[in-house]
Amino acid sequence: MNIETSIGSWLTLSNYSVAEIMADSGFDWLCIDLEHTVTDFAETQQLILAIQSKGIKAFVRVGENNSLIIKRVLDAGADGIIVPLVNSALDAQKAVESIKYPPLGKRGVGLARAQSYGFGFENYRDIKSKEIKLIVQIEHIDAINELDAIIQTEGVDGSFIGPYDLSGSMGKPGEWDEPEVKDAIKKYEETAKKYSKLIGFHVVQPDYKLVEEKIQNGYNFIAFGFDAIFLGTMVRNQLKMLKK
Repeated sequence: MNIETSIGSWLTLSNYSVAEIMADSGFDWLCIDLEHTVTDFAETQQLILAIQSKGIKAFVRVGENNSLIIKRVLDAGADGIIVPLVNSALDAQKAVESIKYPPLGKRGVGLARAQSYGFGFENYRDIKSKEIKLIVQIEHIDAINELDAIIQTEGVDGSFIGPYDLSGSMGKPGEWDEPEVKDAIKKYEETAKKYSKLIGFHVVQPDYKLVEEKIQNGYNFIAFGFDAIFLGTMVRNQLKMLKK
């Protein structure tokens, strides 16, 4: 089964106007980052609302594989969850259990924004909750070694490689030319392509040609840049030209 390629981006600034501007730009989805930012839960709900108001999907990368964090952002209305540092099938199963209601999972019932504040729980339970995507981040050599089991876990919709942390787990942070690092990334790509699931990569630099390269390489869930890098790149480039 072929999966349609989708292009999203990352939100690191906790301002709903930035989220609206990004959401109006033509992305298929946006991901709110709770792992490496100071964005809190109240701000997360506002960002989710801003993204969804533009008709695109709102993902949240949680700070850890924590059922309480996952529960709170899901109840805020997130369409998908990206879980960092999933290094084993047990880690993947824990994430699934946090996202899915019984009998597949162990998610508790809340009556918040996602469930129309108590007036739409049955619809959410029967329809919306079953559409939530779970993406597990592969960013440690242990995860590479157990990749088949992780991806095959029922309830996992796809994976997202984190090459920086992956290389760091091998004692070679950012050393892409090292044979061991190349082999690990190649193994990820070859293994992930065996399954009809999402294969993710974050192209940080705002250069569309780099995205095209990843698409040609089989990736179908690609994050392109992030809010601060788009803003900073444009400002720096234009000022550089002006000062010449």
